[in-house]
Amino acid sequence: MEPVAVPQPSQRRALVRRPARNLAEGLLTHIERTEVDPALAETQWRGYVAALEAEGWETVEVEPAPELPDSVFIEDAVIMFGDLAVVASPGAETRRGETAGAEAAVARLGIPLQHLDLPGTLDGGDVLKVGRTVYVGRSLRTNDEGIEALRGILAPRGYTVVAVPISRALHLKTAVTALPDGTVIGFPPLVDDPSVFETFLPVPEAHGTAVVVLDDRTVLMSSAAPLSAGLFAQRGYRVVTVDISEFEKLEGCVTCLSVRVR
Repeated sequence: MEPVAVPQPSQRRALVRRPARNLAEGLLTHIERTEVDPALAETQWRGYVAALEAEGWETVEVEPAPELPDSVFIEDAVIMFGDLAVVASPGAETRRGETAGAEAAVARLGIPLQHLDLPGTLDGGDVLKVGRTVYVGRSLRTNDEGIEALRGILAPRGYTVVAVPISRALHLKTAVTALPDGTVIGFPPLVDDPSVFETFLPVPEAHGTAVVVLDDRTVLMSSAAPLSAGLFAQRGYRVVTVDISEFEKLEGCVTCLSVRVR
């Protein structure tokens, strides 16, 4: 089992994008719509950014997209693989306008770019990197053509792409993410086939599935999963929690709100 790649302190930058004014109109697939408080969402987003910065990460704000309700979920627009950025091909037509701003931000940082193109579709939220293995969810948003296109980009760089069935959640990383040591974590009712992963640790809460690796001993996660936070602490990790309740109402999680530049 290979650990998750952890950026060195001098490389700790994260792309973020502030919520759109019509955030409450974001797409939903697997949960019922409940009222979103835009003002609270803005406050929570600022708290999320502040938490990253407090842990030594420089945040780089992508140009806002005030008319694109899901644009705050920047993870879906661009995926980092070492020193390469891959611009996604969103599966939802209404989200395809989100990639231009993300691409421009990455270009300003001087990072090489490649693109995924239609008819292939792939959302960044369907991509989980564990060492040189890249798990990609075959979901409502990511199709076989998108997975094959990503495999073609990554194979020459030494990555192995593994397709993972996803039918119980919006994205792969709604269902699973990974701890710094490479252990994949997930809430069993959301995971189609845990045996796909080399090591799988079940968590007791749906919002405990998602962690952002901040360093080799620290993870960022939702404050809505205290039992899962305790489980990670028992494994020796320092856990930083943030309240992202308004984004969770839109099937978002902590990984959706940033892209770590490695």
